[in-house]
Amino acid sequence: MTHDKEKLVEMYTKMLEIRFFEEKVYELYGQNLVPGTIHLYAGEEAVAVGVCSALSREDYIVSTHRGHGHCIAKGADLKKTMAEILGKKTGYCKGKGGSMHIADFNIGMLGATAVVGAGVPIASGAGLSIKLRGTDQVCACFFGDGASNQGTFHEGINLAATWALPVLFVCENNLYAMGTRQSQVMLIENVAERASAYGIPGVTVDGNDVLAVYEVAEEAVKRARVGKGPTLIECKTYRHKGHSRVDPATYRPKEEVAEWLKKDPIIRFREQLFKMHVLTEEEAKEIESKVTVAINAAVKFALESPYPEPEEALEDVYA
Repeated sequence: MTHDKEKLVEMYTKMLEIRFFEEKVYELYGQNLVPGTIHLYAGEEAVAVGVCSALSREDYIVSTHRGHGHCIAKGADLKKTMAEILGKKTGYCKGKGGSMHIADFNIGMLGATAVVGAGVPIASGAGLSIKLRGTDQVCACFFGDGASNQGTFHEGINLAATWALPVLFVCENNLYAMGTRQSQVMLIENVAERASAYGIPGVTVDGNDVLAVYEVAEEAVKRARVGKGPTLIECKTYRHKGHSRVDPATYRPKEEVAEWLKKDPIIRFREQLFKMHVLTEEEAKEIESKVTVAINAAVKFALESPYPEPEEALEDVYA
């Protein structure tokens, strides 16, 4: 693991941006300013930041319905992201995609899809494109534990394995597919065990430890870049809120929630950085202050932006 101070501070800053962004989105939704629903990434920041920190700007990612964190970790503009969530014309998709369909090809963000498991074959398609074009890019595909029970999971990973495509399949296992606990729908303890069926490496990692995620992702990226094919990475993590904004998550035992909140990835990383003498408490507070200013600026930009006009509804639509 690199101990480069600049990179470590950047990773910590990205995690804070995601957390503060999600907290603000939660607040705006309560004010009836967000069309549709939202699926918050708070609590899972170490996965997106750990993986995306191992990627270059030219690399690709494919996201999910819980995608704000992936976008920000890959370098998305906070203002455009917030504007899209609020349905504004200045958003990434001109306000027509909303929370679950943000994309920015300029930073390799190939888009979020609200269909569970749909990103897996899309990522394999991106991997095939990379191979045919002969570049050294890779594609990271994020999905949840629920998606690992979809047919698209098997088909997409099997294809990527057979053709040795440069893809990282990243399972964000937060223990629940909506309200269904993982143990109720699969007999194996770790989703990564399924990698053996495809003849590829499978790794289970503490998804609340950003440095551990980074190390695993970095190794998988190296393999992919030299033509050794995909890796299935399972990150054990936990969402702080319900499945969506309207889900009180009463199906989760209070003791379990309390235990996972103690493992907050941001608090853990901050303590690590203190021990490594990378950050002082004063410097950490300064970063928090700067991130707060950036998030507030994004909200101001989004609130002041116009909605798309009714006659623009069919623009950029392909049939």
